[in-house]
Amino acid sequence: MDEEKIIQRVPSRDSIGKQAAHVPEIDYAAEKKLVRKLDLRIIPLFMLLYLFSFLDRVNIGNARLYGLEEDLGLEENQYQIAVSILFVTYLLSEVPSNLVLKKFTPSRWISFIATSWGIIATLTGITQNYAGLIVCRLLLGLVEGGLFPGATVYLTLFYTKRELALRVGYLFISAAIAGAVGGLLAYGIGFMDGVAGQSGWRWILIIEGLPSVVVGIATWFLLADDPETAFYLSSEEKHLIKIRRARQLGQTASAQEFHKADVYAAFKDWKVYAFCVGQFGTDTMLYGYSTFLPTIIKGLGTWTTAETQALTIPCYTLGALSYVLMAQLSDIQQRRGLYTVIFGAISVIGYGILVSDASTGVHYLGCFLVAMGLNADLNYFSAALSLASEQPTSVRKKDHSDRVANHRRKYIGYHGAFCEFSLRVFISGHAVTLAMVGMANVIFAFMSWYLSRQNDRRKRGEEDAKFANMAEDEIAELGDKSPRFVYTI
Repeated sequence: MDEEKIIQRVPSRDSIGKQAAHVPEIDYAAEKKLVRKLDLRIIPLFMLLYLFSFLDRVNIGNARLYGLEEDLGLEENQYQIAVSILFVTYLLSEVPSNLVLKKFTPSRWISFIATSWGIIATLTGITQNYAGLIVCRLLLGLVEGGLFPGATVYLTLFYTKRELALRVGYLFISAAIAGAVGGLLAYGIGFMDGVAGQSGWRWILIIEGLPSVVVGIATWFLLADDPETAFYLSSEEKHLIKIRRARQLGQTASAQEFHKADVYAAFKDWKVYAFCVGQFGTDTMLYGYSTFLPTIIKGLGTWTTAETQALTIPCYTLGALSYVLMAQLSDIQQRRGLYTVIFGAISVIGYGILVSDASTGVHYLGCFLVAMGLNADLNYFSAALSLASEQPTSVRKKDHSDRVANHRRKYIGYHGAFCEFSLRVFISGHAVTLAMVGMANVIFAFMSWYLSRQNDRRKRGEEDAKFANMAEDEIAELGDKSPRFVYTI
């Protein structure tokens, strides 16, 4: 690679009429090759980690059909409590886990939590009573909570802001795949009911927990801690990553440091709370549907347990394919809000069918429509707040705002699932979820309009006068208040 070519400088657009800033020129062919290599080395591992994490989190729904409640003597709402209590420790562990991630190395910390949740998920299969189940769920949430925020932070070390949405989207694709894989595995493992004198639900939890242990151990050796220690990158490729980072608008030395002001800014930003409320609605759908789909389908007809598990697979498969399509289109066009609203509306229609007085076949169709929009809304928060930013302050604020949103949406969303399925009759629960997803769609549509309006104002220079007397380095630290800031919506 010709380093002389890489370090040449060309002027960038100066949106407020000041002297143009200079950014390094880049070899785009080499950059394209680098991104392909990163995708092959990083993304499959994180997809596997998130797939098994999601599977171990929600497979209690599949296990329920094979006698879990009867064997453990669960009464009234104890099953719902066991399902939802995981997110108490899940949300409490997110921020501490990211702080530990920065103290230790990503390879060791992510390896530790993955191996730990695999062991806990496996041992859940031998629990003997309600108290043991609750302890296992609390411990599972404690170690699983650090994966998604840790993965998001890790990806920022290698990818630019505009590349992140699709890569974060791959994690949600793996969650959709986990649903299909979970149904398929539960269908097969269910035939082990009675083997060695153990119920089918025990074998489901034991067998599905073991792969996490294997992948967790492998992570120790396969995951690089940062670009500088990435054994699969050449010195030229490591230098190219530095150039890519330098080319991002407003990347200053201060941008790489922790600032308390950014934490406060995240907590005071109304947009964070707007997305929190939106995620409130979509996560009610995500975890309610993912955990209880086998129970929902079981209630639609007189199928056997094995047939019920098999009927979940097409729903999740369509959901995964729909999300792949949405992620590709939105990444190519750099438009997030449009597809979020479209697919969210499809889910609303699906829930409308589920609450209607229709035949079993039509209700099953509703399950497919819900699945199509199941993961579409989830990437909008990251896309709008993480990818929107090419400014350092907003990058730091985004890290904290992600945590704020995760804290609020995880517990509230799962609490919604708990309320939804506390009754055997699902009509009221489906109606509540329909309303929640509809609310989220309205919020995301409004935020898309608002952020688009902000982009237009800045493009027309209507806010330039506010910053006319500011120095370049001061403008670079303004984050999303800068007239150069552009939201990807």
